[in-house]
Amino acid sequence: MSLQNKIDFAIIFSVKNANPNGDPLNGNRPRTDYDGFGEITDVCLKRKTRDRLQDAGQAIFVQSDEKKTDGYPSLRARAEGVLGKDALNAKKTKPEDAAKLACETWFDVRAFGQLFAFKSEQKDGVSIPIRGPVSIHSAFSVEPVSITSTQITKSVSGDGDGSKKGSDTMGMKHRVDQAVYVAYGAMSPQLAEKTGFSDADAEILKSILPKLFEGDASSARPEGSMAVEKVIWWQHNSKAGQYSSAKVHRTLSVNPDGSYQLSLLDGLTPAEIDGF
Repeated sequence: MSLQNKIDFAIIFSVKNANPNGDPLNGNRPRTDYDGFGEITDVCLKRKTRDRLQDAGQAIFVQSDEKKTDGYPSLRARAEGVLGKDALNAKKTKPEDAAKLACETWFDVRAFGQLFAFKSEQKDGVSIPIRGPVSIHSAFSVEPVSITSTQITKSVSGDGDGSKKGSDTMGMKHRVDQAVYVAYGAMSPQLAEKTGFSDADAEILKSILPKLFEGDASSARPEGSMAVEKVIWWQHNSKAGQYSSAKVHRTLSVNPDGSYQLSLLDGLTPAEIDGF
């Protein structure tokens, strides 16, 4: 049975001396908007969500290269290897049947959706769009962020005979000194009916959100430099929901120190879940 009640949620998390989401078009500096508020894209947050789901044993279609568990070199290879080549052949399998099979197979497909767009050996293309019920907004900092940039050097030569240092011996690292970010999301029962996303799936997602940054350490994000402080979870009493997501999200006000206030709406009591 698919998701029975509309769900809204918010994630409050802190960043200290880390680069939460570098911008490759700006020297990998932490992303900011024109007003100086820190930004973390929805794509970045979904990547971390997929990784935590994969750590929890869920089957994931869009696996990162460093976390592959099945050995498939590409998304097409994974789709054909798991579903079978006939599933991506519109002449042999109806697109709606292929979409249903993909949703049953991979958690992230039935949650976030996916576009299966591949060309066959006969050069005729197949496009199977799946619209997922779970949406996650980009995260923004509560106040403008302070960014520190540090020049770094490498003390060894990466190639050659070692007599000369290459141009790659100099570089820059950037970090957000300290900030609190908020990301919002929602789950639509109407779209869940089409993908098979269930109440049990929603509970799995609820359980991994407090651990969003565990196991995500890197040079840019040292262990412990990013932490989920609180997850706010609103479960409505119907598929349509008592209130719009916009109205629900506006009931949360977050302060620069991570504390927050909630304005309660009639008949809708949020669950407040501590970070891991």
